[in-house]
Amino acid sequence: MINIVTPNNKGTYKQPDIFGYYGSFGGAYIPEMLHSNVEELKEKYLQIMYEESFQKEFQHLLHDYAGRPTPLFLAERLSKQFNTKIYLKREDLNHTGAHKINNAIGQVLLALRLGKKRIIAETGAGQHGVATATVCALKGLECIVYMGEVDMERQQPNVARMRMLGATVLPATSGSKTLKDATNEAIRDWINNPNDTHYVIGSVVGPHPYPDMVARFQSVISEEMKKQLKEKEGTELPDYVVACVGGGSNAAGAFYHFLDDPKVQLVAVEAAGCGINSGMSAATTQLGKPGVLHGSKSLVMQTPDGQVVEPHSISAGLDYPGIGPLHAHLYESGRAKFLSATDKESLDAAFNLTKMEGIIPALESAHALAALKQMKLKPTDVTILCLSGRGDKDLATYMKAMESNQ
Repeated sequence: MINIVTPNNKGTYKQPDIFGYYGSFGGAYIPEMLHSNVEELKEKYLQIMYEESFQKEFQHLLHDYAGRPTPLFLAERLSKQFNTKIYLKREDLNHTGAHKINNAIGQVLLALRLGKKRIIAETGAGQHGVATATVCALKGLECIVYMGEVDMERQQPNVARMRMLGATVLPATSGSKTLKDATNEAIRDWINNPNDTHYVIGSVVGPHPYPDMVARFQSVISEEMKKQLKEKEGTELPDYVVACVGGGSNAAGAFYHFLDDPKVQLVAVEAAGCGINSGMSAATTQLGKPGVLHGSKSLVMQTPDGQVVEPHSISAGLDYPGIGPLHAHLYESGRAKFLSATDKESLDAAFNLTKMEGIIPALESAHALAALKQMKLKPTDVTILCLSGRGDKDLATYMKAMESNQ
């Protein structure tokens, strides 16, 4: 069970300060209509999350429903290829196929204790939407998922899964018709339905307390990593932890219990798209400036006059023009190293893992895999890479890539 740590007025890497800031990033920038909802969450989330009855049900569902703990797998052929030791944290083996189920279970249980019976969510790759729809089906709750029209086209299997689970999937048709726009639509819905609705944000973004709340629900990933590595290597601390970052929930979970231990090098991998300087990228730390997006201050890809720049990534889950405030702080402070991988590099890494280890990764996770080539790994190093999701949802993209290579 995770121990409760109350935020202080200084903040740490793990927890924001009392105003929701990690360093200079975070806070709650919200319209007046949402003030009571966000304040209620801020006042009650820690108390509810660490009640014995909540933790008992949360842990039960993580274990018996989601299938945790997920394995820590030594990828022997991949390790040999890079002349080092690489473990994969198999979040792809969770029920619904990704890490997203951890947070969805936690937030739906929280919503029920707040008396909310209507659940809304945004989704990019569809995995968060599927996870939220799954838990709503389990608990008999109404579920509305907003998804960009472009993402609905490239992630059709997940759209079908959500609808089969009883969720209403509504397209976002403005802007780039991707994750940013789906988030805009979900926030509009919440403004119009503040009393009976809980917004299940899928990443470590949004107004405080969402970044902290989501990170805590996902911290089970690194909690398990430490125990599993101790059994396999005799130490809880790897040399590197690697994870892909869009908004950054799988990375926040994978990094969480290592954040305050500088012996562990944290590596976050963003989507470079067609190249960082191509005009078609989602590498926020390289291209972004401080700004406010979706309720918090963070690094945001924007024009000189503050208009959001449309991102691009082959991966729907990384196709976002911002980054969570925790990750912005990790970047600015130098605690984490931020790398990026292009669409092509990620496709190559996905096919490589499939052929080397018999595991088809999600395109998001493939970005983390692609970064291994950029790291100077020694034979004695132990690296844990968070394999955040499985590649079923991306088969159409993979098939297209195979056809173009024939």
